[in-house]
Amino acid sequence: MPRRADPPKGEKRSAVQAQARCVCGAVRLEIDVPGVWAWHDHGEASRRAQGCAYATYVGSWKSRFRILAGEKHLTRYEDAERRTVRSFCARCGTPMLYERARAPKIVNIPRALFASRTGREPRYHVNLAEACDWEYAGAPLGPLKGYPGVMWERPKRKRPADAIDALFTAED
Repeated sequence: MPRRADPPKGEKRSAVQAQARCVCGAVRLEIDVPGVWAWHDHGEASRRAQGCAYATYVGSWKSRFRILAGEKHLTRYEDAERRTVRSFCARCGTPMLYERARAPKIVNIPRALFASRTGREPRYHVNLAEACDWEYAGAPLGPLKGYPGVMWERPKRKRPADAIDALFTAED
């Protein structure tokens, strides 16, 4: 389970910490920087829990992780089939923690909750086989006329059927 804000005497701490918080601010967390790793999870369970195409997490050793405020506002969902535990802020619903049985010493925190750098760039992608077909895949974007700040994927131009057919017909 998560650690409280008061570390035991003599515990080594990093010189730099990164703080995270939920939308309403009731729950605040802290990790020592750098985190263990950062990764994008394209799996269905994370997509549904986060409400987006894929979730980006920063992993931290539990020994380098602290709850600064609002532990009483955390509510847990245990998925026995996947052997995972997800914690959410009970006040605003923000996903806060993701724990996996296969990595019992690590807690994963959604990257978007941090206001500062975590010492790790998300370079890893997991569960790509479960990626949704509507996920943005890096296609070129252009500004949408009349909507400042909105970018869009331009549709690919289709070649007219007669132009393609003309390539394959023999001319006398």
